[in-house]
Amino acid sequence: MRIVLQRVKASRVEVSGQVIGQIKKGLNLLVGISTSDTEVEIAWLARKCLELRIFSDSLGKLSQSIVDIQGAILVISQFTLYGDCRRGRRPSFDQAAPSPLAEKHYQSFVAKLKESGLQVETGQFGAMMTVFIENDGPVTLILQREASQTSL
Repeated sequence: MRIVLQRVKASRVEVSGQVIGQIKKGLNLLVGISTSDTEVEIAWLARKCLELRIFSDSLGKLSQSIVDIQGAILVISQFTLYGDCRRGRRPSFDQAAPSPLAEKHYQSFVAKLKESGLQVETGQFGAMMTVFIENDGPVTLILQREASQTSL
């Protein structure tokens, strides 16, 4: 599972010109699911997103998590995070989970984030979306957890 995590001042997602999810201060998460992902990776990454201390305290230090600031989260499915560009000129998506499995894992990830009690918005799985991201900082991190990583 791969996530591009961005600290945002605001973010929204539209499908066919209609806003389907939007947040103010918080996190924009672009989420890719691989063929080998399990509930272990999903739980680990959900917890990591909720606990990362990437928001500033009153002294300007990055010492607060999304939970600490009671921010919001916008989660967008993005299978292209598993595009392999090592060969040729067209990415291979062999490592991206097939749509039914990816959607199941995506929904599970969203449900784990919602357990935090924070506002969690989503895009529309499998749709062509327009995503508006107002980066804050910018702070952008890439999180990854593969099934072969056994320790939490």
